[in-house]
Amino acid sequence: MSYLDNVLFALLLIIGFGYFYNNIRKIIRNINLGVAVDRKDNAKARWNNMAMIALGQSKMVKRPIAGALHIVVYVGFVIINIELLEIIIDGLFGTHRVFAFLGPVYNVLIASFEILALLVLVAVIAFWTRRNIIRLKRFASSDLKGSPKNDANYILYFEVVLMTLFLLMNASDLHLQNVSGGFSHFIKAGSFPVSQFIEPLFNGMSNELVMLLTEIFWWLHITGILIFMNYLYFSKHLHILLAFPNTYFANLNPQGQFDNLESVTKEVKMMMDPNADPFAAAPPADENEVPSKFGASDVQDLNWVQLLNAYTCTECGRCTSSCPANITGKKLSPRKIMMDTRDRIEEVGRNLDTNKGVFIPDNKSLLNDYITPEELWACTSCNACVEECPVNISPLSIIMDMRRYLVMEQSAAPMPINAMMTNIENNGAPWQYNQQDRLNWKNEN
Repeated sequence: MSYLDNVLFALLLIIGFGYFYNNIRKIIRNINLGVAVDRKDNAKARWNNMAMIALGQSKMVKRPIAGALHIVVYVGFVIINIELLEIIIDGLFGTHRVFAFLGPVYNVLIASFEILALLVLVAVIAFWTRRNIIRLKRFASSDLKGSPKNDANYILYFEVVLMTLFLLMNASDLHLQNVSGGFSHFIKAGSFPVSQFIEPLFNGMSNELVMLLTEIFWWLHITGILIFMNYLYFSKHLHILLAFPNTYFANLNPQGQFDNLESVTKEVKMMMDPNADPFAAAPPADENEVPSKFGASDVQDLNWVQLLNAYTCTECGRCTSSCPANITGKKLSPRKIMMDTRDRIEEVGRNLDTNKGVFIPDNKSLLNDYITPEELWACTSCNACVEECPVNISPLSIIMDMRRYLVMEQSAAPMPINAMMTNIENNGAPWQYNQQDRLNWKNEN
């Protein structure tokens, strides 16, 4: 490479990583729009969750076929990109296979990269077939039409192109390594168990043409990696990065245990305190304090872990395919809950970008504009969606917070629930019986 190539490559890296850094800052800002919640307890259990679920893929293999294919793509993606370090060094300093000095270790690395690249290609073709030919039910759902469906296919096409370019780059490199004289720059290094079968394609071509093709494959490969890295921000593939913090900060409480509102708990404790003076004046309120809201109607009312959940969602549909409400034809789709939450966060983020960091009310909210009460009340709160999620996302927590808003802020619960709460208030029980009549059943024959 000439010095001009080195400079151009450095500029490409600066642009690629700079744009990526800017988007990561936006994600962090948007997640921090959520309400503060403490998830720093029991660090040992949290590290174990991250190791077993995010790194070890323990929940993915509950569905063996998809799990095995995903592990191949996941391992291939992580390990093959170790090669990115060598590409960066070669690009910046004009070297060729700078780690070749590792000898047999380098040969093993390159060989493993190639085998993984081939396996990734096989797995990606299988994924594409499942989505577009077999059309599994969870991939043919109405909430995956349009952009979400296209996004999944774009990612698969990206991976095919990147793996193909990697193998073509190695095959043309191998061809030039075997040329005697004039190409000393291409030192003999690496083992090529897959690309050796592609290398004959370059037989009969002039060495100059193969050299040109090698450089084209190299530039396209590294450019493709940078484009793919920046596409993550706009796609469901963001879970590659966020699955780790998401599993670490996941709720460790038993499933089904819901949090209590501090303000309500405080009032109940005061009511139960025999020493409390019910006529005592409340402490003076801060004029600038924003009244706390019961539940959530928009993304700013959710906690930051719930917003992290939304960004981490893989849109795999395991939650929806296991949801009893969805299975029986109800409108609820836990996957759509997460996708809608993310879409609303992004809308709020764009509002902030447009208005220099200040949110200008847009007369929209997560409730009603994105998620309807019908969806929320269809939930049976069974936790199937939480159990099935491969990265510990909890759609149920968002559903329950929005339900809480409907009940406590708008008194908009369905009629049976309102009747139950009225009975509890009047009769001390969910049933519409006077307290004196509760034991009448024992006199029945």
